[in-house]
Parts: sequence; C-alpha cells; structure tokens
Amino acid sequence: MAILESTSTTRPLIISSDTLRGDGDPVARTPPGQTLTKKWPVLHYGGAPEIDLETWELKVWGLCENPYTLTYHELLQLPQVDVKCDIHCVTHWSRLDNVFTGVQIKSLIELAKPKSGAKFVMQHAASAPGDDWTTNLPLEVFTDEDCILCHHHDGQPLGLDHGFPVRAIVPKLYFWKGAKWISGLELRETDAPGFWEVNGYHMHGDPWREERFGW
Repeated sequence: MAILESTSTTRPLIISSDTLRGDGDPVARTPPGQTLTKKWPVLHYGGAPEIDLETWELKVWGLCENPYTLTYHELLQLPQVDVKCDIHCVTHWSRLDNVFTGVQIKSLIELAKPKSGAKFVMQHAASAPGDDWTTNLPLEVFTDEDCILCHHHDGQPLGLDHGFPVRAIVPKLYFWKGAKWISGLELRETDAPGFWEVNGYHMHGDPWREERFGW
C-alpha cells in the first residue's frame, strides 16, 4: 500500500511503501543480493531508440471497451503525480529515494474500461527487437497506487537512455518490469512472457524474494 501526501506543488505525492521499511533505514530498504548506488546505471537490450515527441503515442487496447491512443501532449494534460520510491535492478544495484513524475497507470487503465476478463497487461515499447520490446504483469499489480508512466525523474526530463519520453515505473518489482520508451498497454485475459521472461527472467520479479530467474 502506498501513502498519499501533498507536496509544495499542485501534484499529489505518493510514497511507495517499500521506502518505509525499517522506518526508512537504507539497510532495511535494500533487498537481498542488492548493492546501493547513488548513480543510475544504464542497462538495456540494443540501442536507445530516437523518439520524436510530435509523433509519440501511447496505445491502450486489448480486452477493454474503450481502446484509445494518447499523444505526449494529451498525456501531460492528465492529472499528474509525484512518486517517491526505491528502484532495484535485477543486476544487483538499488537506488533509493527517487522521485518520478507522471500519470498513475490505474487512471490510464480506467479510461480503457477493462472487461471483466482482463487480468493481465503486456507492456509494449519502442525498443529492440523489432521496435516491440515487451514485459508482462498482472493487472492488479500494474495498477497499484505507486505505479506510473513517468516523464520526469528528480525534477528533470528522462534522459534518452532512461526511457525518454515516457517509461513505466513499478516500484515494488525489479526495474525491468517497467518498460522504457513505452508505446502500448495491451489488456489480456491470460498471462504471457515478455522479452526477458522468454529469455529466462522471472514472470513476476519480486526483489524481496530474489525472483530474478524463472528456472
């Protein structure tokens, strides 16, 4: 469960519950097998795609009554929030006290009016291979209060290597479960592996259980 607070801006501040472990103690907030860093390492498959803000779109489709697309400008017109969270990479680094700015995923899903059978989501992203990198999640997990599509990190626009213009943030799971350069959300009745899941990564990815691999 995330905590909602107000900030000095007009945006609500959502505090991810994992930041409160051990009353905020950094050691208590670091999952097993992880090492803390103040840097933000860059890791992804293939090169970072060049994306034009004027042509970028987010498509939401699948098992829903109201499939739609949003431009970048339209995304910015939706209610914005700040999320304070820790991030944990499957490659063993963690970075604490990040603040991401964007739109809550639950509000984007609600706009699509999911059908009763929609239980999973496949994130699609403009990245290798074939400009359709994917990763999967249960819809219930993906629509938690602290899950957002973000465009800023610590007050600055996302860099290209970190997912510019928009990436997904799913704080309670390993960082690969939030797609960089996100381009689509596909609502599904059944689960299916995404890119890294096909290549051996875990279908869920809980860092506290060290769900790194699926074998």
